[in-house]
Amino acid sequence: MRKELRFGFGLMAIIIAATAILMPAPSEWTSGHLGLLMLALVVVAIMLGFPTAFTLMGMGVIFAWLAYRSQNPDIATQQTLDLMVQRAFSVMTNDVLISIPLFVFMGYLVERANLIEKLFKSLHLAMSRLPGSLAIATLVTCAIFATATGIVGAVVTLMGLLALPAMLRAGYDVRLSAGVITAGGCLGILIPPSVMLIVYGATAGVSVVKLYAGAFFPGLMLAGLYMVYVIIMAKLRPDWAPPLPEAERHVPLPALATQVARQYGSRALPSLLAAVKGPRNADVPMGNLLGQLGLALLPLIAVAVSLFAIHSSMTAVRVIDEVPAGLESFESSYSSSSLAEPDSDGGLSEPPLEAGVSEPPQEAGLAEPPGAAPMAAETPAPSLAEPGAEAPASDETPAAPAAPSSFWVACAICAVLLIAFYAILSFERLEIFKMLLSSFFPLAVLILAVLGSIVFGLATPTEAAAIGAFGGALLAAAYGQLNFGVIKESVFLTAKTSAMVCWLFVGSAIFSAAFALLGGQDLVEKFVLSMDLTPIQFMILAQCIIFILGWPLEWTEIIVIFMPIFVPLLAHFNIDPLFFGLLVAINLQTAFLSPPVAMSAFYLKGVAPSHVTLNQIFSGMLPFMGIQVIMLILLYMFPGIGLWLPNYLYN
Repeated sequence: MRKELRFGFGLMAIIIAATAILMPAPSEWTSGHLGLLMLALVVVAIMLGFPTAFTLMGMGVIFAWLAYRSQNPDIATQQTLDLMVQRAFSVMTNDVLISIPLFVFMGYLVERANLIEKLFKSLHLAMSRLPGSLAIATLVTCAIFATATGIVGAVVTLMGLLALPAMLRAGYDVRLSAGVITAGGCLGILIPPSVMLIVYGATAGVSVVKLYAGAFFPGLMLAGLYMVYVIIMAKLRPDWAPPLPEAERHVPLPALATQVARQYGSRALPSLLAAVKGPRNADVPMGNLLGQLGLALLPLIAVAVSLFAIHSSMTAVRVIDEVPAGLESFESSYSSSSLAEPDSDGGLSEPPLEAGVSEPPQEAGLAEPPGAAPMAAETPAPSLAEPGAEAPASDETPAAPAAPSSFWVACAICAVLLIAFYAILSFERLEIFKMLLSSFFPLAVLILAVLGSIVFGLATPTEAAAIGAFGGALLAAAYGQLNFGVIKESVFLTAKTSAMVCWLFVGSAIFSAAFALLGGQDLVEKFVLSMDLTPIQFMILAQCIIFILGWPLEWTEIIVIFMPIFVPLLAHFNIDPLFFGLLVAINLQTAFLSPPVAMSAFYLKGVAPSHVTLNQIFSGMLPFMGIQVIMLILLYMFPGIGLWLPNYLYN
């Protein structure tokens, strides 16, 4: 028997044995124990290979019928059917789920635009002088492509076809190469726009917009930790990631650029400026020179435009409609003289009767109440104006606020970086920059348009997903890949993936309803609360359970089955569901890297050369699993990594 089968059957035996030990005798079973039995049977059935959605649905229907039958056998079947219809209808009317097929469609279109090969080659040349440059270029490509698609299988498969042969030809270690591809491909379930975050948000009732904002920095930080590990290993073990030979770093120059470089030097900007001024334009057509010069000045123009826009927004005069002074003083006087409770020191008492009951003095006639006199004295009460009458203009023009000192510090930093950039900008680097313009920046613009519209509140996730799908179609059209075959295949795969997710939600809704009817949730809550855990202990316990569940189950199964059990417990420990969701998002990446259901390993094995074994892929993934655990600890110790951006934007 293979090791994977022995491991899987061993886990199933442990689950069945734990259920048999913890469950009381059948004569003492309650409805809650039936719920726990249902949970154990679902996990075992999924590990045996039964479809997750229909396993959840079937178990939920059977045990919901048992729960209703224990109350009223006559209408149990009708109640069960009503439950199925209501739960399915509630899932189908969830607006958040509309964004899933749109994001998936965007991913398939971008995947078929053939940007990945150009992106990998340009990043490889741009980072050729870094230790482990091929592995770092692979990680950056995976992060960008995973952000644009969110489909782990597609990223791992494409990078296995493209980057793995290149790294093996360059002499890279098989384990390091496999670990880089599998770990980098999993970034798509954490970095927005992530389908997993949408599923968690819909399951836990957390805002997807805040989840996207919260997952942005942890995702980038995790990718950065991967790169740091690669650089360290390339320094410690040069035989694992040897530097590229000079021949592979060379970028061929066009004939016109070679001619300008021969006459005026290899530095791009001074040479192009000198060629424009020089005699006969260095025998190069002026249009070509100006085009090259415009490309060279593009970073300067982009930075200048961005800083100008930021400065304009910071120093813009904000006109606030002021409340009329009369109404303001009236409001203050009203609040100061509002009804209040009488002093309770002496209880109820009669008014003093020394002078007897007397009429109020009539010398001054009727007087205004005390609170109204200052108002009338200070400002006249506002009067109703005729329709169309103009309000009196204010003589004072509000002064524009000055830009903060941090803005000028940022300007100085940008100036230093631009000077350094143009100091090292050679004609070869200018060619690499042109390659990045045609591969990296279109994807970056698409990602920023989608994420920016969500994070800054310009669009809902569904609207932003529609923008992304339209942008993916434009990219495919721009690269000549938008045809009927591509659209047909993308639509078919999108429908297939979306149907899987929706059936999972329907099955999860029916399963959760049956679990609640049987009292399983109450039993779990009582058990956890009886342990008298602190919030830290509960967080460690929950993350350890999710980490272990990642061995036999995929992230979809963990989210739809176990999150409805964990989320109701968060209120007892004063844990923010948003923060818990970010921890879960990092933890669930282990579901793609942990055997025996490490889907990334099987995706890569399907396209890897025959001499790359599954054990080598598994051993290469283990260090990256350790990095994920380190990132999990860092996020728990410093919650601001994930919570600063959503708190800054939305609180």
